[in-house]
Amino acid sequence: MLPELRVLFLGLALAASLLQVRGGWADIALERQRFYAGLQLAGCLGAFGVLLWTFAASDFSVLIVAENSHTTKPLIYKLSGAWGNHEGSALMWALIHAFYAFLYANTAPHVSRATKQKASSIIGALNAPTLLFILAASNPFERLAPAALEGQGLNPLLQDPALAIHPPILYAGYVGFVVPFGIAAAAILSKSVNRTVASEVLPWGFSALALLTLGVGLGSWWAYRELGWGGWWFWDPVENASFMPWLAGTALLHSAIVMEKREGLKVWTVLLAIITFALSLLGTFLVRSGVLTSVHAFATDPERGLFILIIMIAFVGGAFALFAWRAPLLRNGGVFSPISREGALVLNNLFLSVACAAVLIGTLYPLALEAVTGQKISVGPPFFNATFLPLMIPLLLVLPFGPFLAWKRADVAGAAERLLAAGLFAVLGAVMAASLAERGPWLAPIGVALGLWLIAGAASEIAFRTKLFKVDLSETWRRACNLPRSAWGTAIAHAGVGVTVLGVVGETAWKDEYIGLMRPGDQTEIADHMVTLESMRPHRGPNYVEDVARFEVTTPDGLTRYVEASKRLYPARNFPTTEAGMIERLAGDLYVTLGEPQEDGTQTVRVFYKPLVNLIWIGTLFMIAGGTVSLTDRRLRVGAPVPAKARRRAEVSAIPAE
Repeated sequence: MLPELRVLFLGLALAASLLQVRGGWADIALERQRFYAGLQLAGCLGAFGVLLWTFAASDFSVLIVAENSHTTKPLIYKLSGAWGNHEGSALMWALIHAFYAFLYANTAPHVSRATKQKASSIIGALNAPTLLFILAASNPFERLAPAALEGQGLNPLLQDPALAIHPPILYAGYVGFVVPFGIAAAAILSKSVNRTVASEVLPWGFSALALLTLGVGLGSWWAYRELGWGGWWFWDPVENASFMPWLAGTALLHSAIVMEKREGLKVWTVLLAIITFALSLLGTFLVRSGVLTSVHAFATDPERGLFILIIMIAFVGGAFALFAWRAPLLRNGGVFSPISREGALVLNNLFLSVACAAVLIGTLYPLALEAVTGQKISVGPPFFNATFLPLMIPLLLVLPFGPFLAWKRADVAGAAERLLAAGLFAVLGAVMAASLAERGPWLAPIGVALGLWLIAGAASEIAFRTKLFKVDLSETWRRACNLPRSAWGTAIAHAGVGVTVLGVVGETAWKDEYIGLMRPGDQTEIADHMVTLESMRPHRGPNYVEDVARFEVTTPDGLTRYVEASKRLYPARNFPTTEAGMIERLAGDLYVTLGEPQEDGTQTVRVFYKPLVNLIWIGTLFMIAGGTVSLTDRRLRVGAPVPAKARRRAEVSAIPAE
């Protein structure tokens, strides 16, 4: 009986969402908007709570529970099975959307009341097609008659702690960009695209981008640990689907900063808000439509994919039509020189946007070609490395200059002088890297220099603004405490990019690999580590059986460590997986996986040494921390200041005529 409550809960959420459609145009108080948003959230929470209960209770009379759960699964994977499928993930998307609609409706506005009212209406109403899709074509509570005695279990590749929380966080990042989208659309309709709109967009953009960064990072970390191939990024189309809104969202934030400070790039900021949410919807379509085959994908039903495509075209097409209608009426303000902080941010936007377009073309071209000609081709890492990386290198080179440039007009020579120490530090690092890696690759020291340049450039900005070594330490400390949190957040995030660059260069350029046949007692040497296969034994887990290989590893410092790798079989699905064994250190990981056993009793073993690989995710954490610190900046809580002249004009216009 409990699953049948979904009609009541989802019907309530859909009705509340439809009521919000008229809220932006009728004379409905914001309090009523908040009430509708609360009803929508309550309905989605009720429906999702019922879904979680059916998985926790192993109710195999519900189809998706029978297809994605098993009584022997640990509770965390029973619950994560609720969103590890097409229907459950759609309901989770609707719940997160409803949460954002409720949260936005209940925050203090920076924009005018009319714009706030329209934005709240648009954000809440955009959830209606998703809820209708769930009710009409993607029912997560479809009954199975007769009920199954046992379930098939969740896809074993998804039974990992990182991936258990990866989809909710990734979706929170995806859906979070609906708020900047709604604000931008409402501002266009209200004919009030100004710096207060940018001030409204920034906190929501920062939070969505931080969550999306965490989601992408968790997905990369999961792929590295769980898939057993030793890589952390493969330019998989579903990986690209989350990376594209990350690139566009990063560009949106930098553009909104210019709009808030100088009232410039209004048209471009509004367009980026639309594009970022459009790419989030595109990612949803790719993952759920069945057009892709991937361990990340949730659906293989073209009919439901068509439904999602129609929703995406309606949203995106309507937004672009609105933009085309209203954009010619927008006026950009804040004229600035190309050599200025605005110019640096525009250059940042240019590189990020072109890089995003390159990833988009590489992802969609094979799908378009197959749809038109039936020919199947694969666009892989060589294409993306040849198009994406050349765009990123100049962007990262100029990145440290931005914070040192003044608004409106700046002095490049002065900025270069302040970055001299950072440049020398980067060159010294490159020389040391070249001396330690005598046999190449010769481009790796350049990558090391680039990463160190970003880190030292971020440190130089803080040192310059606090007058480190130029005044007493007490004065430096006072300046550091009074420094805007946005400055700290920018420096931390930019340093995080540098840390990630170092990790990518180390893992890509200097990794070592051994593939061979071993039996107990055999040993091999890799990167000054002596690896000995000590034993092989069978083991039974809660819902799997496995053959476990135990390795003894002697590290370069003479310590002895032990690591286990295994080949697992999940009987419920007859699904084999590879579980990697790792010795994790900041200097690098020793990574061991098993291949197939041979008839002569030997075992195929693959051993990697991956220098600095953990810096990839440490840098990601720095980027998330930078965005979070920026989010606490005072101006993002109180809004952009209104110039005195504009304030006086507003006061005069508010005086009624006699």
